[in-house]
Amino acid sequence: MQPLAIVTGILMGTSAAIAASLSVVSLLFFLLGDEHPRLDAEFGPLMASTGIFLGLTGLCAAGFLGVVKNTRWKWPAQGAMWTAIAGVVLYYLPA
Repeated sequence: MQPLAIVTGILMGTSAAIAASLSVVSLLFFLLGDEHPRLDAEFGPLMASTGIFLGLTGLCAAGFLGVVKNTRWKWPAQGAMWTAIAGVVLYYLPA
């Protein structure tokens, strides 16, 4: 397996794990929102983070498939993945 495929697979697995964890927390916030009104203020940013990592997981999966199957669109997919990773870093850096 190529080193780029390994790195892309690690990034895909990491972003999928974060997205799955945030999805479970979002479900819990949704279920407990009536009993704990403080959670309502944090539900919007939590959903935004969940969406960000779901999108990143999709881009990482496309990049991984492109590299493993050696398709002609592997470099645009890799470019989109790395651009999205840079965007996530910039989004979460303190202002």
